[in-house]
Amino acid sequence: MKAINLHPVVRPTAWVGFGSKSWLLMLLLILFCVADEGQAQCSTVGKVLHHGERVDYDLYFKWGILMPKAGLATLSVQDDRYQSEQAWRYRLLFRTKGVIEKVYKMRDTMDCYFSRREARLLFSTKHSDEKDYYQIDDLTFSYPAADRVEVHSHRYTPTRTKIDTLLSDAPCVFDMLGATMYLRSISWDQLNRGDEFPFHVAIGRDMVNARFRYTGQQIVEHGDVKYSTRHFFIDIFDEAFTQSKAAAEVWIGDDANHLPIKIRAKLKIGAAEVYYKEGYNLREPLTCRFERK
Repeated sequence: MKAINLHPVVRPTAWVGFGSKSWLLMLLLILFCVADEGQAQCSTVGKVLHHGERVDYDLYFKWGILMPKAGLATLSVQDDRYQSEQAWRYRLLFRTKGVIEKVYKMRDTMDCYFSRREARLLFSTKHSDEKDYYQIDDLTFSYPAADRVEVHSHRYTPTRTKIDTLLSDAPCVFDMLGATMYLRSISWDQLNRGDEFPFHVAIGRDMVNARFRYTGQQIVEHGDVKYSTRHFFIDIFDEAFTQSKAAAEVWIGDDANHLPIKIRAKLKIGAAEVYYKEGYNLREPLTCRFERK
């Protein structure tokens, strides 16, 4: 197993672009990516984890006037244990639907285990069931120094190991699923238009560099419902993206839950969009939602 210090090198990732599962993975990256050093501390992550919370999302592919449903995603939080430590388990279930299901069937499960005592990520695993292919990505996090995080990245199939390496970077490194917690933990009282929040995503052999850019308040409409939100652009600094600046956008509900309401990713052909569908056992009332009259 080889140790690699990737900061601040930018490395291309082979899964970005349009084709097969690539745009779906990019969308998951945007919805569930992770934050690096920014204007919030890692320790704030724990305050938004709430036992029993569940949120459902619809995913669409938009091309001109066509907007077929492409998939379904569910986020949930449960009390759990990781090894001998009390932990939060933060889970994503994803499945393709409709025309995308016929082209490239996917069933993905991602689990993050956060320490309840220190509110930091301990372990994450992603199980990808894609047509006739099955793969597992395990990321084990350790904290050898106050200014350092090490991530053991292990990617394997039922028959062979594909990646077994050690990534090292500055504090507050997570996996693809953890950054929702970071973005949700930012205080609106301390947020100013133009604020930037850099982040990294540990995936395979790479740390993908990106940042959120806050632009202000916006209204999101979906069907007969409106949501008051806070809008962020996402810049992705990776050679695999043809457009690094404003490669995607995310709208976060403007209430105490700070839930992602809408995500939009530009593609070579059309766009991919995610919309909030329903929430259960939320920590606070969803006051950002109101019916259109």
